[in-house]
Amino acid sequence: MTATTDGSGGALAPHPPAASDRITDHRPAPGDSAGLCTTALLTAQRSVEHLLGRQDPRGWWKGDLETNVTMDAEDLLLRQFLGVHDPKTTAAAAVFIRGEQREDGTWATFYGGPGELSTTVEAYVALRLAGDRPDELHMERAAAWIRARGGIAASRVFTRIWLALFGWWRWEDLPELPPELIYLPSWFPLNIYDFGCWARQTIVPLTVVSAERPVRPAPFALDELHTDRHRPNPPRPPSPATGWDGVFQHLDRLLHGYRRVAPRPLRRAAMNRAARWIIERQENDGCWGGIQPPAVYSLIALSLLGYDLDHPVMRAGLESLDRFAVWREGTAGPGDRREGPARMVEACQSPVWDTCLTVLALSDAGVPGDHPALVRAADWMLGEQITRPGDWAVRRPRLAPGGWAFEFHNDNYPDIDDTAEVVLALRRVRHPDPARVEEAVALAGNWTLGMQSKCGAWGAFDADNTGTFPNRLPFCDFGEVVDPPSADVTAHVVEMLAREGRAHHPRTRRAVEWLLSEQRPSGAWFGRWGVNHLYGTGAVVPALTAAGVPVSHPAIRRAVDWLVSVQNDDGGWGEDLRSYREESWIGRGVSTPSQTGWALLALLAAGERDGGAVARGVAFLTAAQREDGSWDEPYFTGTGFPWDFSINYHIYRQVFPLMALGRYVHGQLPAGRNGE
Repeated sequence: MTATTDGSGGALAPHPPAASDRITDHRPAPGDSAGLCTTALLTAQRSVEHLLGRQDPRGWWKGDLETNVTMDAEDLLLRQFLGVHDPKTTAAAAVFIRGEQREDGTWATFYGGPGELSTTVEAYVALRLAGDRPDELHMERAAAWIRARGGIAASRVFTRIWLALFGWWRWEDLPELPPELIYLPSWFPLNIYDFGCWARQTIVPLTVVSAERPVRPAPFALDELHTDRHRPNPPRPPSPATGWDGVFQHLDRLLHGYRRVAPRPLRRAAMNRAARWIIERQENDGCWGGIQPPAVYSLIALSLLGYDLDHPVMRAGLESLDRFAVWREGTAGPGDRREGPARMVEACQSPVWDTCLTVLALSDAGVPGDHPALVRAADWMLGEQITRPGDWAVRRPRLAPGGWAFEFHNDNYPDIDDTAEVVLALRRVRHPDPARVEEAVALAGNWTLGMQSKCGAWGAFDADNTGTFPNRLPFCDFGEVVDPPSADVTAHVVEMLAREGRAHHPRTRRAVEWLLSEQRPSGAWFGRWGVNHLYGTGAVVPALTAAGVPVSHPAIRRAVDWLVSVQNDDGGWGEDLRSYREESWIGRGVSTPSQTGWALLALLAAGERDGGAVARGVAFLTAAQREDGSWDEPYFTGTGFPWDFSINYHIYRQVFPLMALGRYVHGQLPAGRNGE
């Protein structure tokens, strides 16, 4: 097996063993509850050993964060634009991209999903940059599929921006994004703080790129990706829209007109101010927000404003992107191609999230609170607490900081979800310096309460980031650009507050009422940051019961009924990402360890430990475990943007089954503190 590293010096999990390495079916006979409990205990013990062996010496855990090949394609396009490409990186990226291509020539955004046009366009262009010829079979298949679906003209705005950088698309035919946007006050509609933090960090540098409209010489033409093979397809004029959509189409036309008359001193001042905004938000490791998209656009914007590659900001930014790379052994390529090492680019890295979830799972499985691994993890998490204001303070200027972020370095954008789970994890540890834990938890609790939105719920990064206008901009045709409250984040906060003895706090009770009002008629809850209703329901039911909602409450019983109704014949649970678009997929999909874990967490919290559904789910997990104590899961069960951007957290397949098995074997943990 081949180990990988995350770029920060820590070893990650080996690649999943082959199917022949699976352990034999050790499920007990039907009705043998004692035997099932014993088997579950042995399964949990193997999982504990596996996870303890994966901890970095500094205390954290981190699994690969797998998304789709647009990360790798855009990395190559960035290097081509800046003139910093090198043969080794290009070849290794091409190996990974080729390995993700489907039989029909397309690339998907999640495992088992349909081919996606923009992803396929970007992957094709990246392979052309790597030297793949358009007359090779795998390239011909991709180009034919692209043309059949409208060609480049039908791709999303962000894809056409990348192509415009090399003259493969006209800047004039893209929505306008003026840098003067940086001057809009925070109370004015469509100011940058009306956008979610991930969109805000991307849009500010893109205003500079949009104003400059750079074109670097293209190394080849892309005529084969247009519906007319002899010339680029002229852009189709947007169909006249009514209502707000029509208003924003008209606004885009006005902005195109403004570009011709914009005062040059004002525009130059706006771009310089955008540059200062970007540089002020660069993290200590050189990245921006700990995520890839703002980093690549910020580097392009700063380059256009005269920052050369030797400038410390640029040098640190490029070095940070290299730390997002995961290197793997190569696989057989198309035709007779001999492949070397493969290089996958993570969209971001998730050590804080992975560490707090792992601590919770190990604790659920019975690892004592003073175990050295848990103490090391607590020390590392305590050192990651953010005690200075970030962009969230624009809406909450008098709130003291105290949250945690998702990544290694992201002091500007702590998030409510990580903060809640870190507090829950810290309370499971018997730390030798309890006063230090108490101080950190107090800061985190107050910050979290202060980030509650007016409706009584919580979003991920900002309070009251609920505007509808940003989503209507012609520029925003990919993914979510606002951060409204969600059931899963709110549930994690409610559970944390309840464990902190604040179940009856007025803010907690408002959140409980909000959660009850958000339950779907089916009995499920929507999952914003995980797929999908299984994730939402798996978060909400434990939170409600922790907050004192009785298991006999109609909402809990409806949730139980829904979970039982969608259990698969093999005993597990699964939900396909298509459930975000098609109701027929809700609760349906191939059984996965992580989603089975979520369902079991809800059923156990609802008092269903001795029910048949729980027994079948536990049996599924014990049978699916591998010899080394791990589980395999190629399916994507994490969500960046519902449907548009999906994530396979490689740690999910390990921690959520262990949580469920631990709670099945040991029972629900009391609302105690400090590992007691």
